Amino acid sequence: MDRTEPLHVLFVCSRNQWRSPTAEQVWKNHPGLLARSAGLSKAARRRLTVADLRWADLILVMEEKHKSRIRAEYRDEVRHKRMHVLDIPDDYTFMQPELIEVLQLKVEPLIS
Repeated sequence: MDRTEPLHVLFVCSRNQWRSPTAEQVWKNHPGLLARSAGLSKAARRRLTVADLRWADLILVMEEKHKSRIRAEYRDEVRHKRMHVLDIPDDYTFMQPELIEVLQLKVEPLIS
């Protein structure tokens, strides 16, 4: 990948309510990154789209079930995409300091 272009990072959780929007907020002003978030549930605040997947260079999901579902529903779109499971349970609220700390610890090695 050309390092002059920003890395497009897509964060995905279930309802796009707590975890992925927090991740988007934490990383959106990071130099060299563009961040976006979406959810997989029909009740998601912002639902995942094919356009999101095409946009993303790196897809970071909160749980293994999110990765499995994306692979099942969008197989062709994600065949050659980097996707990692952050393994962050749905135990936090939006911008909770502990969630921010966990996100920083888990995401930093993947974007460096």
